[in-house]
Amino acid sequence: MAAIALRSPQYKSLSAGASSVYALCTIKIGGVLKYTLRKEAAPSQVVVFEIAELCRDFLNITFDGSYTAQTLTIETEINSYNVSGGITASTQAINDIGYDAYGTFMEAANPVVPFGSRPTWLLGENPNPININDIFYIYVPYDVSGQVPYIIANETMGYQSYGSSDLDIVGSPAGVKMNIVRVDCTKYGQGHKITFVNKFGALQDLWFFLKSVNTTTKRQEQFQRNIINGTSYDVFTHTKQVFNTIANTSISLSSGYYPEWANQWFEQLLLSEQVWLTRLDPINPLSTQVIPVNVKKSSMIQKTSVNERLIDYTFDFDMSFDYINNIR
Repeated sequence: MAAIALRSPQYKSLSAGASSVYALCTIKIGGVLKYTLRKEAAPSQVVVFEIAELCRDFLNITFDGSYTAQTLTIETEINSYNVSGGITASTQAINDIGYDAYGTFMEAANPVVPFGSRPTWLLGENPNPININDIFYIYVPYDVSGQVPYIIANETMGYQSYGSSDLDIVGSPAGVKMNIVRVDCTKYGQGHKITFVNKFGALQDLWFFLKSVNTTTKRQEQFQRNIINGTSYDVFTHTKQVFNTIANTSISLSSGYYPEWANQWFEQLLLSEQVWLTRLDPINPLSTQVIPVNVKKSSMIQKTSVNERLIDYTFDFDMSFDYINNIR
């Protein structure tokens, strides 16, 4: 069993039998048959099927403030057949766990999560640790609790909680220390938490500690209205009538200072297809609300301590909905 990254191609293959003319690939998700794929197969030819794109259709990551593992159980079988319909070669059932993850080109074909040994935390790590306890870090405000994703040896994803005063997580389930660095952000409020699906297909929190800027924009249409009533008109009536007004809101967040190796977190945020902002509820400031957002920028210059000395980023996020409710 493997934890396969479904945002990258995943190939399954079979060496067809000597008298083969075609091959069938069946894909079960959650134990239910979803696809039967057919390819022509010459005798003794290696037949290849790509399954990731089809399987990912059944994986819809959601976040409402609760951290739950969202993966797929996938079973793939390939058989080759002769002209009479007899099986000439077959595979055993290939069992995988599908993650909404991706590998890079340099990580080669058929990437699997977490691209290393298990168990471990499903976060980008310090590539140059001093010792085994210097590999994993998160940066969060004081008096804030949260969740950190992990994977264990049987490819199962989970989330480990930490308390509002904890400075580390040691031992189970990941077996490797997670360091919790507390940051004072009270000068700019309480900080802003961005939650996104990272490279490993897990929900990762990334805090922006410095200032925020909220923006409202609109677009609308108008037409020239005839206000003549007989031989006069009302000077209080609009002649340029506005209609079809659509408003959008966005927020610009400054990250505060992170170590240079944390560039990978911001790159994964840029490349994520699902992002949420947790903010104070404007109607009830004693509670929070989770809202879907889209990353506005399309490029990012990776900062280094040599060039910038201090590493900080500014990201713009569009609320993923129109400000004026127009859902019909």
